[in-house]
Amino acid sequence: MKGRLLPRRELTLGEEDAMYDVFREHFDSVTRDRFQKDLDEKNWVILLSEQPGGSLLGFSTLHFYERIFNGRPISIVYSGDTIVRATAWGRSVLSQAWIGSVNYLRRKYAKERLYWFLLVSGYRTYRFLSIYCRDFYPRHDRPTPAPTQDLMDFLARDRFGPLYYQEDGIVRFGAPQILRTELRGIPPGRLASPHIAFFARKNPGHEGGEELVCLADLSYENLTPAGRRMWDAGERDLQLAQRDP
Repeated sequence: MKGRLLPRRELTLGEEDAMYDVFREHFDSVTRDRFQKDLDEKNWVILLSEQPGGSLLGFSTLHFYERIFNGRPISIVYSGDTIVRATAWGRSVLSQAWIGSVNYLRRKYAKERLYWFLLVSGYRTYRFLSIYCRDFYPRHDRPTPAPTQDLMDFLARDRFGPLYYQEDGIVRFGAPQILRTELRGIPPGRLASPHIAFFARKNPGHEGGEELVCLADLSYENLTPAGRRMWDAGERDLQLAQRDP
């Protein structure tokens, strides 16, 4: 399975249709218009297939953008939908392609600092933070430092306005994306992980599509050994875009 990074504007209608088909396998009651609106807010897409031109096995959408925070330029990777078909679960290709894509974008476009800004309504996504990042927030074993919390609040207010409930660290959409019944919830055995147990406490409305605001510094120094392996190998195996967005 290979990952391909391309600007959102280069997606063909057939590729968009295939992405929506994968999306509908995982989420209930999300219209094509809603899916399209979310896709159009992103500027990069990662597509996963067994071979070039093969059927789509998964995808991830990204918005790479810049802001000025406390008088300094920063670069942000905001994660949109990230979905892999069940037939490809357990394979690390999406993680490798995602980290390789971020490394490529960081080298080509990033300002002084690059941050991963994401909303999390599922424990699987939250678990990725602990696998690949040394420091990320919020987390179970230490409070979020005040400067980091200020940045999280700034980014969440900037993007979501009144939908961001700062006191809870949660974004509540009027029409949230809700996983299909069989994919919802946290298996009891998973709660033995302190990271997943913390996520369940911090975002008690996750089954209803409430989203926890999370942040991590995307630098080589902040990667775990697993993250560094992905960083080193990811761009090498990635099929890169030929044109900028």
